Amino acid sequence: MTPQMPHTPAWKTFTYVSFLCAAAMLGAGIAFMPADIWIKGYMAMAAVFTIGTAFTLAKTLRDEHEASRLINKIEDAATERVLREAVPGRI
Repeated sequence: MTPQMPHTPAWKTFTYVSFLCAAAMLGAGIAFMPADIWIKGYMAMAAVFTIGTAFTLAKTLRDEHEASRLINKIEDAATERVLREAVPGRI
C-alpha cells in the first residue's frame, strides 16, 4: 500500500475559496429570493443543516475508509505470517 501524499497548498486554497464562494452565492440567493422572511429563514436553516451534514458524512466516510485500510494491513500481515510458517524458504 502506498502512503497518501499530503495535499498541496494550492489545492487547500482552492477548496477553501470554492467553499466560501458557494456559501456566499447560497446566502445571496436566499437573501435576494422574493419570499417572506420566515421562508428565507427556513431556507437558511436548511442550508446550514445540509452543509453540516455534508461535513459529517465526509468525515464518517473518510474514517470508515481509513479503518478498512488498517484492517486490510492487519489481515495482510497475518496472511504473510501464515505463509511464512507454512512455506519454508519464503521471504
